[in-house]
Amino acid sequence: MALFDHATSAPRNRLLAALPPEDLARLRPRLEAVPLTLREVLSAPGKPITAIYFPETGYVSMLAYLKDGDVIEVAAVGNEGIVGMPILLGDDSDDCEAMVQNPGTALRMDAAAFRAELDHTPAFRSLLLRSALFQHRQVVRTAACNGRHHTDQRLARWLLVARDRAEGGAFAMTHELLAMMLGVRRAGITVAASQLQRAGLIHYERGRIEVTDRPGLEAAACECYGVARRALDHLLGSNPRVQSLRCH
Repeated sequence: MALFDHATSAPRNRLLAALPPEDLARLRPRLEAVPLTLREVLSAPGKPITAIYFPETGYVSMLAYLKDGDVIEVAAVGNEGIVGMPILLGDDSDDCEAMVQNPGTALRMDAAAFRAELDHTPAFRSLLLRSALFQHRQVVRTAACNGRHHTDQRLARWLLVARDRAEGGAFAMTHELLAMMLGVRRAGITVAASQLQRAGLIHYERGRIEVTDRPGLEAAACECYGVARRALDHLLGSNPRVQSLRCH
């Protein structure tokens, strides 16, 4: 663990980077750089949220658990958002589990310090509320997508979202975990992934997936990916890193 470098480090989390310099300077002493390890649980359902995470690399899945033990991903949080949103909205726990899906790094802030800064830094609160609106729209869109679109379209959408937040390259993922994320049977994922691989859109081997034709994968996905991407660009402006990925 290490304190965020106050003098030289520019935050890679896009919410923090969008703050006015004087507001970011106020927050810096309260930010701690921490690793995000694969499958690490940052907050559990019904448990008090003790810290807010601003992912910089990697991403976190927000998972909803059902009584029979089934689980489904309802949102993904990368460097465009925060983990610990209920604190912003006046609660101290969440119904979802926040689990690291792709390892990386984050800036962590104590929950009590976060609450204090919401009162003292209006621009911080305003930006975070807009981020909460985006996350709400992402959950709504995911619900509509899961209810209406075919598995291959949903898988293409999920892979695009994951690649954006993993900043390109191959990432670890099994068929079992994909089935859990999308709330479908493993056999359905196997068929859908095989279709995408035969079309030359992805390469899947030994639990790792690489997007090999991004424009083609976007064409194979349902409209939900584009809707969410435009909503995020409206919130924070287009991400140059993602734009460069879309050109390859």
